[in-house]
Amino acid sequence: MNSLRRCFPRSSIAVLFALAVAGCSGCMHRRMTVRTDPPGARVLVDGQDIGLTPASMEFTYYGTRQITLIKDGYETRTFLQRVKTPWYQVPPLDFFSDNFLPFKVTNRHEFRYALQRQQQVPQRDLLDRANSTRKDLQIGQ
Repeated sequence: MNSLRRCFPRSSIAVLFALAVAGCSGCMHRRMTVRTDPPGARVLVDGQDIGLTPASMEFTYYGTRQITLIKDGYETRTFLQRVKTPWYQVPPLDFFSDNFLPFKVTNRHEFRYALQRQQQVPQRDLLDRANSTRKDLQIGQ
């Protein structure tokens, strides 16, 4: 042990240990993909536009996300989507999986949604509702 200390001072051993830990640090990637039927819908995740489906994004935290889907001719829909936390990302295990795994881990989540066509209201019904509302507002004045 003394011969080791003579060859490598404590500061050198500490630096070598730090480099070894840094070299072995894991790399955790989290990715979510949103798909729709039909494809080509605009996707907003928590208010952020991530593109047209199929759309993917990297994320940092698990939890519930607000996903909004917009496509001409289809109903605009908003979903509260839970992104489940895998067992190896639950505290305190997440510290080790994020920092000490000697390989890259990608945690993928895929969500699929079926879009519904927009209902076309006949023009006559629309005009009748508008006139009825106009009369109701005039009576209140």
